[in-house]
Amino acid sequence: MANSIKIKTSVNGDVCNVKSLIKHVMETGQRKDAKTGKVIPAKFIQELVCTHNGKAVLNANWGTAVSANPYLSFEFRGAKAGDKLVLSWTDNTGESDSAEHTV
Repeated sequence: MANSIKIKTSVNGDVCNVKSLIKHVMETGQRKDAKTGKVIPAKFIQELVCTHNGKAVLNANWGTAVSANPYLSFEFRGAKAGDKLVLSWTDNTGESDSAEHTV
């Protein structure tokens, strides 16, 4: 699922504000297909990690309650322009993606 992550950052002092949009279906496994009547298998992001210059600044364990195409916003201290930010996710089916962004 290449290119499923969009990242924007802004720095105010040493505080970095990260905004991200992740393209993912986030199926709960409880809905039925309208045409076939069969249950749509669960497919959701389980783990999300954000690193700043190789150091983890966010670890999140998500489940079925997160909506499709989730928006994520958070802040952390210690960033400056030119730093490297990497956001990656892995879902319950083993699929994963990551994106690198320069602050």
